[in-house]
Amino acid sequence: MDVTNVTADAETFTCNAYLVEGDRTVLVDAGAMEGVVDVIREHTDGLDAVVLTHQHGDHVAQLDAVLDAFDAPLYAYADHPRRASDLDDGEQVFIGDEAFDVVYTPGHADDHVSFVSETTLFSGDVVVHDDGAFDYGSFGRTDMAGQSRERLIESIETLLDRMGDGVEHMYAGHGEEFHGDVRDVVETALGRAEKREPKYPEE
Repeated sequence: MDVTNVTADAETFTCNAYLVEGDRTVLVDAGAMEGVVDVIREHTDGLDAVVLTHQHGDHVAQLDAVLDAFDAPLYAYADHPRRASDLDDGEQVFIGDEAFDVVYTPGHADDHVSFVSETTLFSGDVVVHDDGAFDYGSFGRTDMAGQSRERLIESIETLLDRMGDGVEHMYAGHGEEFHGDVRDVVETALGRAEKREPKYPEE
């Protein structure tokens, strides 16, 4: 399974959008980088699906452009005018070469889901390896309208319950990808979130 961050060279704020090539070529989030369609086309002529972790603007601003270019079905937890199939907690979706469990992980966003297989985690914004607040184990912000630190903590606990010990690849919505003991990164993020301290104290 080959994973490429197709927004890695973005000069404006965007999430990490991941092109996953394998038996089923899937884009995880579309991002907000103009020109992302051209980057995807450097790697593949078609997409079997686009799956969303959630529908914040930095994850979906280029969604229509991607769907128009590749005529791919859209999978999302929440309603969307172009959704072809919903993503329900506990079901499976095939990404690349692996079956991923859909884990409902609200807190940062009401419609947030993560995808976990035997080896890999696409965590969206619920947990990230590094960001402007923390390195090695951070979590999505919860200080804006509609967000909840308590729900986020519960979601990280759920994610740990549903994640096996063999998960060694982590692709988050922001920050760098991580290869190693993913459980330890997620547990570190949980510990920080449980302190209930502001993620960005100056805000």
